[in-house]
Amino acid sequence: MPPPCCGYLSQYTHHHLVTFLLTFFSYVLLHASRKTFSNVKVSISAQWTPLVHNDSAPAFSPEETWEDNRLFKDEKEATMFLGVLDSIFLFSYAAGLYLSGVIGDRLNLRYVLCFGLCGSAAVEFMFGTLTEWLHIYNIYLYCFLWVLNGLLQSTVWPCVVAVMGNWFGKTGRGFVFGLWSACASVGNILGAFLASSVLKYGYEYAFLVTSVVQFAGGVVVFFGLLTSPKEVGLSLESDTGLSPVETDTDSHRPLMSDEEDEVEAEVYSRRYKSVQEPDEPAAECPQAIGFFQAVCLPGVVSYALAYACLKLVNYSFFFWLPFYLSNNYGWKEAEADRLSVWYDVGGIIGGTVQGLISDLMGKRAPVLAFSLAVAMGALVGYSRSPNDQVINAVLMAVTGFFIGGPSNMISSAISADLGRQDALRGSQEALATVTGIVDGTGSIGAAVGQYLVSLIESKLGWMCVFYFFVFMTGGSVLFITPLLFRELRAMWRDRRAVRRQL
Repeated sequence: MPPPCCGYLSQYTHHHLVTFLLTFFSYVLLHASRKTFSNVKVSISAQWTPLVHNDSAPAFSPEETWEDNRLFKDEKEATMFLGVLDSIFLFSYAAGLYLSGVIGDRLNLRYVLCFGLCGSAAVEFMFGTLTEWLHIYNIYLYCFLWVLNGLLQSTVWPCVVAVMGNWFGKTGRGFVFGLWSACASVGNILGAFLASSVLKYGYEYAFLVTSVVQFAGGVVVFFGLLTSPKEVGLSLESDTGLSPVETDTDSHRPLMSDEEDEVEAEVYSRRYKSVQEPDEPAAECPQAIGFFQAVCLPGVVSYALAYACLKLVNYSFFFWLPFYLSNNYGWKEAEADRLSVWYDVGGIIGGTVQGLISDLMGKRAPVLAFSLAVAMGALVGYSRSPNDQVINAVLMAVTGFFIGGPSNMISSAISADLGRQDALRGSQEALATVTGIVDGTGSIGAAVGQYLVSLIESKLGWMCVFYFFVFMTGGSVLFITPLLFRELRAMWRDRRAVRRQL
């Protein structure tokens, strides 16, 4: 059993702390800018529609109003277009993740990360600020910029997970990555605060503030981030909490594997010759594996499909929760925005606690399965919340704990486990590729989910939306069930071995 968290945290240096903070706040700033767009949708919709529908307008300008910045006839059309922009962003983001992971494993992670942060900041500035200042209103321009933004933002997550995986070994990875993966939720809270603080001056200033801060963060990352312990002459094994291979061969085994995985890994290594042979000395610059080779790694497909179902639910809360609170309970928009933060708070605590538990158990799948099973009940309970903000906030935090926690674990700690398993035979250049595959598949699920949520809500109502969430959460459990049984059998064999020794 791994040592307590205090024991393995003491093995880290100040380089680990700097890496943790730089990668953490890189994604905080990215998610803050993403949340800004969600928070200013009402203002954008009002800007793109006429203030008053004047019947005499066609007499002056046939089939148009006299206001050039009014792109749509009413707020309903504007809201539909904003939903289209969400789907465009998520699909381009998902497509970019598959490519960005491969690029990150072949180029310097610091360069790719900085390019994504600064490039995305520039696009967001053009989308929300420059077009408003120059009075340029064009649907096709907005679509193009948001596709480009999705592609640029897709470079960030695979790179930061790969950097964290380089610095932090398997020992304590669940706790460290669980705490670190709170970056998305912290970014949501920061984005809501920044947007609300300057929204009274116009939505373009919300984009201005977040884009400038994000660009500055990219510059800091470029000059301050170390992507690997080797850059400062540290040992990857002794200085990241990992034990040497000679003294503890189990330290490099992924938490989701057992003896059966070793057989599967042997088959994989024989099929693909690009990975390093066991008897060869470790190379200074190991070659990156291919995309389809990464897909064939044990556990990648199962967790990617599970994450597609889970991210659909998680991102539906991200995009729709404030609207649901305002629409279903009649609460003011500002109150709904503040209340929705409790879902992120639950996700932050859930990811950290569940990651620590998985470290202590030495397994990930049992923790995930239990949490997702409870999440199905939590979703049903939250759907029946009374019109009381305190009770709603408590139920929301509980739901975030059991939905956001597993989502953070799969996208961070488990992705790092998958990118460092035995099948790679010493190659370290698979982290970004595997992370891109898992998160890319999840983003496809999230993109499809945004359309399905709006369709189900308009046809059947919010209660059926929550039943749909329960169904998709059950799908996540179904995809990880084979891994769960495998890990439970391994735990049972370990206990029998211990009893025999006694």
